[in-house]
Amino acid sequence: MHHDRFYTLSASCPDRVGITARVSGFIAQNDGWIVESSFHADAATNRYFMRIEIKADSLPFQLAELRERFRREVAEPLAMSWQINDSAIRKRVVVLVSKQEHCLYDLLARWQARELDIEIPCVISNHDNFKSFVEWHGIPFHHVPVTAASKTAAYAEIQRVFDDARGDTMVLARYMQILSPDLCAALSGRIINIHHSFLPSFAGAKPYHQAYARGVKLIGATCHYVTSELDAGPIIEQDVIRIDHSDSPDDMLRYGKDIEKTVLARGLRYHLEDRVLMHGNKTVVFR
Repeated sequence: MHHDRFYTLSASCPDRVGITARVSGFIAQNDGWIVESSFHADAATNRYFMRIEIKADSLPFQLAELRERFRREVAEPLAMSWQINDSAIRKRVVVLVSKQEHCLYDLLARWQARELDIEIPCVISNHDNFKSFVEWHGIPFHHVPVTAASKTAAYAEIQRVFDDARGDTMVLARYMQILSPDLCAALSGRIINIHHSFLPSFAGAKPYHQAYARGVKLIGATCHYVTSELDAGPIIEQDVIRIDHSDSPDDMLRYGKDIEKTVLARGLRYHLEDRVLMHGNKTVVFR
């Protein structure tokens, strides 16, 4: 991957002849240098998807003017859903966790190594187990307990903390609570979850026990966007590992932790790099 500053255009629109030419022509007319491009035409929905990286210093104007010109000259005539982001601006990722530590540890290790070039303005948990660990990394920790009686207030507090932190993305790193429909709606397309099964199989609680009872030979993990429907949001990334008849639910849980970490990290990276375009309950992922 190149390291120069670049702008990422991600867009979708009704399919028609000449979309790529229109977009690339607009970039070329403004002396833009394309360093990466991906396109996909979905015949089932007659929709066209694209992702283009443009060297920032090849353009004669700044991001605000690029957005305005693109909106006026390309996006509106083609009825596009689109965004243009700047690689120089680190995304702000708020992490939510409960009592399982492996995904939190992995994300903080990748953040500390700059493998994930992000800001983590805070970590939120319904337990205080990881307070000292998170604060040792210099990251603020917020303990927001969730009980049957306090759920409404707790989720309002989580959204307040997220907003105050100017969060871009919320990551549920094995956060074992079901978010409220209001929070899911307010942050639609911005909440990412890791589920410890190969969805849509074995949604809900204790998926490894469900898989054991069913006698499966593959177990997996799924990174997906969160919606108000439990474990049913658009899927970003998945992976599996083979097991056999001798593996217990505890064995499966141990194997699954490794898959969960890598699938969550990959899915989060795709999201942060604007490689994921949603359409209905499906995604196009430009790897």
